[in-house]
Amino acid sequence: MPIIHIDNTAYEVKDGKNLLEACLSLGLNLPYFCWHPALGSVGACRQCAVKMFKDEEDKKGRIMMACMEPVRDNMRVSITDSEVVAFREHIIGLLMTNHPHDCAVCDEGGSCHLQDMTVMTGHAYRDYRFTKRTYTNQYLGPFLNHEMNRCIQCYRCVRFYKDFAGGKDLDVYAAHNHVYFGRHQDGILESEFSGNLAEVCPTGVFTDKTLKQHYTRKWDLTSAPSVCQGCGLGCNIFAGERYGSLRQITNRYNGAVNGYFLCDRGRYGYEFVNSSERIREPQVRHFPGEGANGVPILQHVKNRMRPGKVIGIGSPRASLESNFVLKELVGEDNFYLGMAPAEHDLISLMLRIMKDSPVRTASMQEAATADAVLILGEDLVNTAPMLALSVRQAVFRKPAQDAAAHIHVAGWQDAAIRESVQEEKGPLFILNVLETKLDELAVGAYHTAPDNIARIGYAVSHLLCDEVPEVTGMSDAGKVVAQKIAAALKGAKKPLIISGYGSASEAVIKAAANVAWALHRQGIDAMLSYTMPECNSLGLEMLGGHRLESAVDRVVNDNGTTAIILENDLYRRLDEHTASHFFDHCKDVVLLDHLYNATAERANVILPSGTFAESDGTVVNNEGRAQRYLQVFVPSGSVLESWHWLLQVAAICGHDTLKGLKYLDDVTRMIADRYKIFEGIAQLSPPANFRIVGQKIPREPHRYSGRTAMLADVNVSEPKPPEDDDTALSFTMEGYRGEPPSSIIPFVWAPGWNSVQSVNKYQDEPGGALHGGNPGKRLIEPNINARTTFFREVPEPFLPLSGHLLLVPLYHIYGSEELSVHTAGIAERMPVPYIMLHSEDAQRLQVVEGHLLHFTDKGHQYTLPVVINDTLQKGAAGIPVGLPRMQVAEAPQLIKI
Repeated sequence: MPIIHIDNTAYEVKDGKNLLEACLSLGLNLPYFCWHPALGSVGACRQCAVKMFKDEEDKKGRIMMACMEPVRDNMRVSITDSEVVAFREHIIGLLMTNHPHDCAVCDEGGSCHLQDMTVMTGHAYRDYRFTKRTYTNQYLGPFLNHEMNRCIQCYRCVRFYKDFAGGKDLDVYAAHNHVYFGRHQDGILESEFSGNLAEVCPTGVFTDKTLKQHYTRKWDLTSAPSVCQGCGLGCNIFAGERYGSLRQITNRYNGAVNGYFLCDRGRYGYEFVNSSERIREPQVRHFPGEGANGVPILQHVKNRMRPGKVIGIGSPRASLESNFVLKELVGEDNFYLGMAPAEHDLISLMLRIMKDSPVRTASMQEAATADAVLILGEDLVNTAPMLALSVRQAVFRKPAQDAAAHIHVAGWQDAAIRESVQEEKGPLFILNVLETKLDELAVGAYHTAPDNIARIGYAVSHLLCDEVPEVTGMSDAGKVVAQKIAAALKGAKKPLIISGYGSASEAVIKAAANVAWALHRQGIDAMLSYTMPECNSLGLEMLGGHRLESAVDRVVNDNGTTAIILENDLYRRLDEHTASHFFDHCKDVVLLDHLYNATAERANVILPSGTFAESDGTVVNNEGRAQRYLQVFVPSGSVLESWHWLLQVAAICGHDTLKGLKYLDDVTRMIADRYKIFEGIAQLSPPANFRIVGQKIPREPHRYSGRTAMLADVNVSEPKPPEDDDTALSFTMEGYRGEPPSSIIPFVWAPGWNSVQSVNKYQDEPGGALHGGNPGKRLIEPNINARTTFFREVPEPFLPLSGHLLLVPLYHIYGSEELSVHTAGIAERMPVPYIMLHSEDAQRLQVVEGHLLHFTDKGHQYTLPVVINDTLQKGAAGIPVGLPRMQVAEAPQLIKI
C-alpha cells in the first residue's frame, strides 16, 4: 500500500484512490463540492486544492486538485500550506459572489454542506458589494422546491440525474457565469429518483418540498434508523419526527444495500403515518345482546378467544416479531399467511430456490458490479426501483472498466471515462410483457407473454447446459434471441439474472433459476436476484404458515370462528366477493392495524397498531437480509406495536408459551431459538441494556431546541421524556455523543460537518462499509455443495385465443403500493384504473382508447377504461395492480370478453 506524506506526517493509504478520498478516509478535513463517492471526480469546483511537492527538498510546490490526483507512494502534499488555504478561501469567495444572504430562511440552513465548507475554508465576510445575478425558479412537481439563486455550479445535480439515474428532463443551460440547472420548462421531474437531488445538492437549490409543508429545522428532528416499507428491497432510511408527526425521510447509508440513494416512493411515501385515517384508539363494535360499556379492550379480545375457534392471519407488511407472536398465540395449525394465493406460491418457490441454490443471491450493491444482466418478466423501475438503479450502474460499469484500462486513467475519473465510453453499454437483455424504462439501455428488449418469456429462458439454459431439456416448437426469432442471450452470458465473468413477482409466473421464476444454475455449472460466478412485493414478504414466508384460501374454507365451513388479522387488508389479498364471503362467515374479527380500510369496516374489535415509525421490529429483504428498524417517536393515543398488543392478549388469556415475554429482546431471542433460519437476528442491533460509558444513544442531536416549550400549550411544566425499554436509544438529546454501532446510528453528524456529507466520518472509506460493518445479517447464503436439479416443465407457448384475453399484471411505482398512496404527491402521480390492450385486440373488440371494456372473472363482471399500447403482447390485456378503487381480478389468467 502507498505511503503518502500529508503535512509531514506519513500515512498508509489504499491504492487506486484519489487524494481527496484518501484524506477523508484518514479523517482529515478537506473541503469539496463537485466530488461525490458515487459519482466520481470531475474537478469542477476547485475547492479541494492542496499543495503538492516533488520531494523533501521542494519548498515551493504547486497547487493541485485533490480529487483529480491519484495517490502514489512517497507523495508529499500539504493541506495547511498558507498559499493553498488562501486559494481555497478565494475560490469560496468566487462561488459565493451571487449566492443570496438567505441562510436564515433556507430549508438547508444549519445542515448545509456549503455552510460547512465556507466555515472550513475560513471565508467569513462577503467582499462582493454589487448587484447579484438572479434567476426565475421552476415548478418541478410535488417533491422538490427549486431555488436557482443558491447555485454554485458544482454540476452534481445533472451528473446524478442524467448520468447516474438516467433522467432526461433536467439539464444545464447557458454558459459561463449564467448556467442554469433545471428543465426546459416548468413541469414535474420525470425520474423516479429525483428526490435524491435534495441530498446530492450541496446547497439549497433543490430542497424537500414535503418537509417544507410542515417545516422543521433538521437539527430539531427526533430521528432513528429505519428500513423503507415501500417494497421488498429493504433500503435503509432515517426517519425524523417533530410535534408527533413524521416530517422527513432521508437516506441512511448502507454499503451493502442502497448506498447513498433512495427512490421517490421510499423517500416521500411516509405520509400515511400522519394520515387522518389513522386508528388511534381501540374500538369495539357491539352486537345485539352484548354488553360492552366499561369493559377493558383486552377483555373484549379475551371473550372472543374461544378454544379451537381462533385463527390468525399474518401480514407481509408487519414485522417478523408481530407475525411470530401471533403465530404463537393462535398456534401453528391456526396461523395463515396473509398473502394472495398466487403471491404465496411465487414467494414460496423463490424461497426454496434461494435456500437450495449454489448461486449467490445478489445484494443491490453486488448487482451493480455485474458485467452482464438478464431480466426475465420484471419492470424493475416499478417493482424494485433501486434495483433498477443498480442495473443502470452495471450496464455502464463494464465499458467504463475497459475504457479506464484503455486510456490509462483511474476508475473515479468520471468525465474522462464517460467521454471515452460515449453510448457504449454492457450486455443487458430484458424480456417483459411490456416496455420498461430500462429498455433504452438494453442490447435486446423483447415483449411477450409470461409463458413465452419462460420458454426463452429455458432455451437459454439449454444452450448453456445440455442437462436442461431442449425447448421444442421455438420460433426462429425466439431461437435467435436465446442464442444472443446465451452467448453474452457465457462471455461474462459475473452475470446477473433477475426475476421475481412482477410477471406472476412460476414458469418465469423457474427459468431464471435454470439460467443461473446453468451458468454455475459452466464455472461462471453467476448471481441471482428475485424481487419481493412487500417489505417482509420473504420474512413471513420463512416463518411459515398455511395458505390464505385455507382460512377462507375453514371459516366458511366452521361457524363461530374468530379471526385475528394482523396489519392486513384482505380486500387487497382476495377478490372483493371472496373477502366479503369470508367476513360474512366470521363470528368475530379482531384487527390490529394503523389505517382504516375495507377490512377495518368488517372488524368488531380494532386495536391501534404502530407504523414503522412508532415501532421496533425486523424485516427480511429480497436477498434474505434481516434488518432492524427502531421506533422514532412515541405516538399519541393508545397506539402500540402489534407484537406488544399481542403479548398483552397472550398474558390476559394465560398463554403458556408467551408467558413472561415483555420486551423486543425477549421476542427476538425466542424467534432465534425456535427457527434455525433466524439464528442471529437477536444480534441485529445491540440489546436494550447496551450502554457506552454508561449512556444510551440519543435520538435527538445536541442542537435540538424548544424542548421545554413544545408542550407549553398543554402544560407549562416540561413532562418527563418517555422511556425506551426495548432499545439502546433514548427519546432525548442526552446520551453518548460519540459514534454508536452502525445498526443504531440515529443520524449523521460530525464537528464541522452538519449536512448529510458527514457520513464519510462513519465509513471505513468513502463509499465503503460503515465502521464495524454494514447493518443487517444475511440469513440465506448459497449452498455451495448443492447439486441442483434443473426445472424441466417447459410451458406451452402462448397464442392469442379468439374471444379471450390473457390478463397480465402491471405495476406502478406510484399507486401499486398500499401505504404510499396516502402521500398527496404520490396520489397525484398515480394512474386511474384501466385495462391495456394491443391496438389489434382493441380493433377486434371494437373499442378505442378511453372506451369501457366489460369482462368476466369467476362469474363477476368488471368494467375498465381502455388504454392502447402496442408493445403489449397481442392477445394479452394488462391490468394495474394495487391501485385504490381497482377491482381485484387475478392475473395472469384467461378471461372471456
